[in-house]
Amino acid sequence: MSEIEIVNGEKEYIKNKEKIKILKNLNLKFEKGKLYAIMGESGSGKTTFLNIIGTLDDFKSGKLLIEGKDISNLKEDEKANIRMRKIGFIFQEFYLNPNMTVEENIEQPMYINNQYDKEMIKNRTNELIETVGLSHRKKHFPRELSGGEQQRVAIARALANKPDIILADEPTGNLDKENETKIFEMLKILSQNNKCVIVVSHSSKIEQYADVVLKIKEGNIEINEIS
Repeated sequence: MSEIEIVNGEKEYIKNKEKIKILKNLNLKFEKGKLYAIMGESGSGKTTFLNIIGTLDDFKSGKLLIEGKDISNLKEDEKANIRMRKIGFIFQEFYLNPNMTVEENIEQPMYINNQYDKEMIKNRTNELIETVGLSHRKKHFPRELSGGEQQRVAIARALANKPDIILADEPTGNLDKENETKIFEMLKILSQNNKCVIVVSHSSKIEQYADVVLKIKEGNIEINEIS
């Protein structure tokens, strides 16, 4: 069973009383163990598409299935629960709390997860800090970190609740080339560890790491499996 499946998905906007279809009749599957790159020109619908997959937006028509369950008509609190348990988000902006240390930022998503007690939160946080190579920075605040380090904190935070799906929207947009490579390498490793990783990026470098490249043009998606 696919981790994510889209059936006849369409999205449109009304502009100057005219309907504009930004996504047309999409039928796609996303699986664990793969990194998917979503590419296309600005305004092509990449972020909209990612937000729909992440249950932050909805198709105008069609279905979105996560682990075989149609979530298209779920209530908002039910979608929020799916996001908490199943999906980790990484953005271009790091969205770290400036008044919290590295470890405190990473801990935050676990406090709303009733599967964790305080000891489990502490152990999971330490495990994630080590995974992203920031053990020497755990007591530091975001302002004391480089851009690359802040994004690694954001990745650790996204992994806090052990999601099967990682959605990254321009995760290297604010980084230099060296840190861009580090972040793409980290996302690739996550996919190899049986996560379904979907990355929106303007950078052609993502194609070096992707198993599948999806290019959006005029509402349609061209799929290129990387051998």
